[in-house]
Amino acid sequence: MNSRTRNTSPTDGPTTALDTASACWLKTLDRLERTTVADPAVRALQWGIRSLPLGGMRDLLRGRPLGHPVHPVLVQVPIGCWLSASVLDFVPGTHHATATLTAVGLAGVAPAAVAGWADWADLPPEQARVGLVHAASNVAAVACYTASLAARLRGRSARGRLWALSGMAAVAVSGALGGHVAYRQAVGAHPAA
Repeated sequence: MNSRTRNTSPTDGPTTALDTASACWLKTLDRLERTTVADPAVRALQWGIRSLPLGGMRDLLRGRPLGHPVHPVLVQVPIGCWLSASVLDFVPGTHHATATLTAVGLAGVAPAAVAGWADWADLPPEQARVGLVHAASNVAAVACYTASLAARLRGRSARGRLWALSGMAAVAVSGALGGHVAYRQAVGAHPAA
């Protein structure tokens, strides 16, 4: 068997780096969904969130008037601002704009987070486990962008850019995790690997 035949299947063609990375990512998510170590904290947090006397606000946070969750809509503010700031980081003379976009993104986190927690409180255990890691990644992103804004306001643009790039990496991981939770909610299973 030569190396070309070893990495192919009759229907899929050669295995690519993307295929390998995708398989690794799905395997990691599968392990995360099955890990029960955080279940006591998950149950306590979900119960606590469901116990909040939100009344009709809960339906609004969950997006019922829209007919779909509002969290994915609200995350567009921080993600859009931070991505725009990252693009402008490569344009000379945009220091004030990048600081403003970073700050507006940070201001948009709270509504998105509140809506996300309202959705998360009703997730089944597998999705809730991934959702908790999604939230932790968001906390890392917010910490990075807070450090970025602080550096930018002190005139340390290079440091602000580095923190922003770290924050964007955390946002990417968080988005992939959130997308997985949404996909699992929609179809209930991993696609065939």
